Amino acid sequence: MFVDKAKIYVKGGKGGNGIVAWRREKYEPSGGPYGGDGGNGGSVILKVDEGIRTLMDFRYKRHYSGENGEDGKTKKQTGRDGQDVIIRVPLGTLVKDAKTGRVIVDLKEKGQEYVIAKGGRGGRGNARF
Repeated sequence: MFVDKAKIYVKGGKGGNGIVAWRREKYEPSGGPYGGDGGNGGSVILKVDEGIRTLMDFRYKRHYSGENGEDGKTKKQTGRDGQDVIIRVPLGTLVKDAKTGRVIVDLKEKGQEYVIAKGGRGGRGNARF
């Protein structure tokens, strides 16, 4: 079966929260702020793949979202960034906004990539203030 039209939903991952932590060590009466930043959220990327000829895969899986960033940790440790989701599409794919009908991108070169939903920025820990 050949499918040449598909509707999918994409969402970038949320950034992780920064943490509020205080340095507590022996012989260190007022250590100060020690909280790390949150990791960035993962993006959703469209990538042209020459091996794909149809949009059949999108009939079964329509929702794509980037992984959320990890929260910051104590000792000024930054949380892990969320992993990007790469959606492989056939050459010549035309991406439109469903609400407005406006063309977002025309993927007509092999290996071309387009970030369709960017992940969120991680929050700042109290060590930044």
